[in-house]
Amino acid sequence: MRENLILGEGVVVPDDVEIGANVIIHEGTTIGAGVVIQDNVILGKVPRLSSRSTAKKAPLAPLEIGEGAAICSGAIVYAGTIVGPKAIIGDQSSVRERCVVGEGAVIGRGVCVENDTRIGAYCKVQSNSYITAYSELEDHVFIAPCVATTNDNFMGRTEERHQHIKGAVIRRGARVGGGVVILPGIEIGEEAFVAAGALVTRDVPARKLVAGLPAKVWRDVPDEELVDEQ
Repeated sequence: MRENLILGEGVVVPDDVEIGANVIIHEGTTIGAGVVIQDNVILGKVPRLSSRSTAKKAPLAPLEIGEGAAICSGAIVYAGTIVGPKAIIGDQSSVRERCVVGEGAVIGRGVCVENDTRIGAYCKVQSNSYITAYSELEDHVFIAPCVATTNDNFMGRTEERHQHIKGAVIRRGARVGGGVVILPGIEIGEEAFVAAGALVTRDVPARKLVAGLPAKVWRDVPDEELVDEQ
């Protein structure tokens, strides 16, 4: 379609890229072959940070979109980020600067991925979840809808907080149920399962199912549910 397309200087767009209406692609953005960019997308945006922001203020590298990826309607992907091959960035989602979204990962509708976050290959982050800054999701992680991660135990007060800010680390194959809240700096172990609605205040051991307020270990995750058994 390519109606009302705005391209910044040095943008690389192969001939087979599909681009919808009202798309803005900022300076230096590199787009791989076979990428689909739907209507009202903004790519390579530079963040506007407040004077009190904890995000780094250094210059950003251009955005990179891998081959066969899809950026869906209304999504915004910032400069300094890398979107892997065949990843999907869903409608009205936002992926901030200096993030990595791995190969085949799916970022659902309305998801917010904050700055300096790594999302591994084949992860699924479902609608309206919030992945806070300085988080890490290893490969094959599943995040159900409306999950909220956090990174600041001081909630914006005191200068000391800057040295303690840390998001969640969610290890390979772990699953987090709908509406879960994860406190700052929590590690969820490999292949762990966090039941819907839990409040995670402590690290979760590998291959354990936790549930409750606060979350406590209930049992092991069955062997047949492990990633390598699929």
